[in-house]
Amino acid sequence: MQVKLNLIVGAAALALGTSAFAQDLVVKIGHVGPTSGAIAHLGKDNENGARLAIEELNAKGVMIGGKKAKFELLAEDDAADPKQGTAAAQKLVDSKVNGVIGHLNSGTTIPASKLYSDAGIPQISPSATNPKFTRQGYKTAFRVVADDVHLGGTLGRYAVKEMKGKNIAVIDDRTAYGMGVAEEFEKGVKAAGGKTIPRVFTTDKATDFTAILTSLKGKKPDIVFFGGMDAVAGPMLRQMKQLGIEAKFVGGDGICTGELPKLAQDGMADGQVVCAEAGGVEGEAKKAMDDFRTKFKAKYNADVQVYAPYVYDAVMVMADAMVKAKSADPKVYLPVLAKTSGYKGVTGTISFDNKGDIKNGALTLFTYKGGKRDQIAVVR
Repeated sequence: MQVKLNLIVGAAALALGTSAFAQDLVVKIGHVGPTSGAIAHLGKDNENGARLAIEELNAKGVMIGGKKAKFELLAEDDAADPKQGTAAAQKLVDSKVNGVIGHLNSGTTIPASKLYSDAGIPQISPSATNPKFTRQGYKTAFRVVADDVHLGGTLGRYAVKEMKGKNIAVIDDRTAYGMGVAEEFEKGVKAAGGKTIPRVFTTDKATDFTAILTSLKGKKPDIVFFGGMDAVAGPMLRQMKQLGIEAKFVGGDGICTGELPKLAQDGMADGQVVCAEAGGVEGEAKKAMDDFRTKFKAKYNADVQVYAPYVYDAVMVMADAMVKAKSADPKVYLPVLAKTSGYKGVTGTISFDNKGDIKNGALTLFTYKGGKRDQIAVVR
């Protein structure tokens, strides 16, 4: 009888999927980024940042409401396409994730944010900088980087005051990010007393820029600003060189990557490019970022592109709110997440304002020398 009883208990345990985690609290974290397409290197960078955070949380044995949490990553590819982005978001909503980190691009983040809001699922973007994202009134939307008002405006003022730009051309790629950052750049130039040539545009899929660059060459720009991503900026730099345009090239975090020199090939001179990354650390905080980069390289045999540290911090901030709320239930921990203040991350101190934006967000200005990014300054 004893043997039979044990067999019954064992069978029941197997039916329930018994494992070391039978009594654990499973916490599903969604991540969305473009892991296919022209900027797949950035999407993979983001996803790896999320995986690293998830692995570390599980290794620590984080407790939420008296239960050991087992974090699971549900990773989706949106290919930087708004339609695919909303499909990925719906898939995560249907999977009843506890929270979402993403998306990478503003053009996918903004439409997806309505789905997360309707489902009451907290969303932290590590890289979407278009101001609209956190100005739609959604209580579920947060970001851990400065927005384009800050980034574009700072670059615009820098172009006039520090780079002494007199004749500034502006190109955007017609995406939510590209148009948004270009608009704020133009405002920054104007505020600093500078002037821009009427804006021209391309697309985020374009590879031939001969027509718009030939048209701009006649206007003799000393600075060309591009609102878009590195996959387009690289070929654009090559074609500028071919056409004999020797202007400085300025852009936001979309071009400020480790891949840009490879994408530009021989089209980029030392010091020609100035770009800004949303975020930045200095002083004592720099050690945490340096340590993260070393850990990331050891884990993935790849250097951080741009956003992986912000993804990592976004996951950790979300988990921290769950621990404090003693619950992974979105409606329970969301108010605690919204009150995040003074969290010490690898990207600096994270506090959210009443819109879900990071307070006192930093920017780091870079140039490129010898094919490597070279920091100019951290500004706030």
